[in-house]
Amino acid sequence: MGYPENVLAGDEQVVLHRHPHWKRLFWPVTALILASAGASFGSAVVNSADWDPNAKRIIFAVIGAIWLVVIGWLTLWPFLNWLTTHFVITDRRVMFRHGVLSRSGIDIPLARIFHVEFGHRLIDRILRTGTLIVESASQNPLAFYDIPRVEQVHALLYHEVFDTLGSEASPS
Repeated sequence: MGYPENVLAGDEQVVLHRHPHWKRLFWPVTALILASAGASFGSAVVNSADWDPNAKRIIFAVIGAIWLVVIGWLTLWPFLNWLTTHFVITDRRVMFRHGVLSRSGIDIPLARIFHVEFGHRLIDRILRTGTLIVESASQNPLAFYDIPRVEQVHALLYHEVFDTLGSEASPS
């Protein structure tokens, strides 16, 4: 899924568009599996019980309602947050947008960036993700967490910054 063109300037080109790493979805998927297993187990127990059919229907409805709330809260909401979080590098700026119901974001012009670094722990290295830290002339460093292939993004951003500055010392 490409980044929406309506937020770009007329001749601005997207160089990179990423969502956070899929590791952010590990616990929501685990919650989906466990909640579904729990609801299935509870329904099987109720179904095998020798109760009044109306009571069974009410208990099935309660189990279903609890399952829907848990899935919405622990699975659907984190997935929507992941889906609506964008880290975008264009030929002019770095953009970060996030939010489902209310949106927020930040734009950093490439010409104002003077320091870029990345970091990742062992598990991040295994999953090929990490944190990208961008310092610009006007603000404190900004950390962007769970950027997939953070080392490649770091190198790409470094090259874009040098290309924007028009430096003859730009790395090739």
